[in-house]
Amino acid sequence: MDLKSDGEESPRQLFDTGLEQLRGLFGEGWTVEAAPGYQQDASDWYTDRVIEIRSTDLGHTTRYVVDLKSSLTPRTVNTELLSKLHLVRQVNSFTSLMVMAPWISPKTQNLLRAHGISYLDLTRNVWIRADRPAIFIYTEGQMRAPRSASPSSSAVTLSGSKAERLVRILADVRPPYRASDLAEATGLSLAYVSRLLGALEDQLLIRRDGRTIHTVNWQGLLRARAEHSHLLNLSPYSGFIAPNGIDYLLNQLRNASASRHLIAITGSYAAREVAPLSVGGQLMVYIRPDHFSGEFVDHLGLLEVKQQADVLFLDAHDPVVFWNSRTVGGLRHVALSQLALDCLSGPGRLPAEGEAVLERMAAHEQWRNLDIHTIKDWKAA
Repeated sequence: MDLKSDGEESPRQLFDTGLEQLRGLFGEGWTVEAAPGYQQDASDWYTDRVIEIRSTDLGHTTRYVVDLKSSLTPRTVNTELLSKLHLVRQVNSFTSLMVMAPWISPKTQNLLRAHGISYLDLTRNVWIRADRPAIFIYTEGQMRAPRSASPSSSAVTLSGSKAERLVRILADVRPPYRASDLAEATGLSLAYVSRLLGALEDQLLIRRDGRTIHTVNWQGLLRARAEHSHLLNLSPYSGFIAPNGIDYLLNQLRNASASRHLIAITGSYAAREVAPLSVGGQLMVYIRPDHFSGEFVDHLGLLEVKQQADVLFLDAHDPVVFWNSRTVGGLRHVALSQLALDCLSGPGRLPAEGEAVLERMAAHEQWRNLDIHTIKDWKAA
């Protein structure tokens, strides 16, 4: 049975559908039933169910306490399920914990597996493990949330330029700070910042003590943001061929960078300066849209093409792409966190180069030394 179009499964529907899915996975020689003697109230999300899985050939039976969730996040695993898992194991060593939900994200699945909690969602993401009888089932369903299980339209996500601005600040500025500090620093509304921080906390990408953020998983945050964007979709671009070669173009850009043109290099050429992984690739250059003109293109000696470009000029979709930039060889390069984001969300081999940049950043975290109260003028970068 597939998810209902309105995404409003009742606990009973979720449990019954999950039970049928389990029966299909085990097949002949096994029985999968709600445990007799446990007359669960099927009308609410708060009453656990118990199922028995029995090998009819061997006569062995294992039990699972089933926790039904309308939605599930990594934070829920840590705050609710781990304590229940500990209790279940204390009460009966032959009983395990299983969680059923309409959809479970890959990150949450990883966390559940790490703690030995079986799971099943209605898109057929399933992981079940038991020792007696020996059971191991692992199937992959949908990687992305189906529409019926997606957050409501009012929920914030890591998509869009506003999210990128907040992600950049969270990555580059070492905590502690509060939502109000971030709202003031980014120029975003406090309501938006608070909602997005709540979503990040659910994903264990930030941790708070009261209202104060004290830990940011900046690597996970950059990867999560990259999953919600694509470099060339987020930034309109123009493609060119450099007839005089890239070295000649870089010299021209050094002069342009010193004049009124606000530009910053990203992509493979910038990644290579941080973590050499490959040669060649397109030269990608952010430019403020009002600084880009035909006269500028002629000055650089470029020929515009629709395909096979070796130079891309990207419209800066937000001033944050220039914030905290670095000077490399006389040219402005984007900040390390912006470089990682662009590579991870870029085409071709760029994601691999982005991972190499992340590794280098993790080994040398001195780049992450800004104070929240010293960056209020970042828009003027």
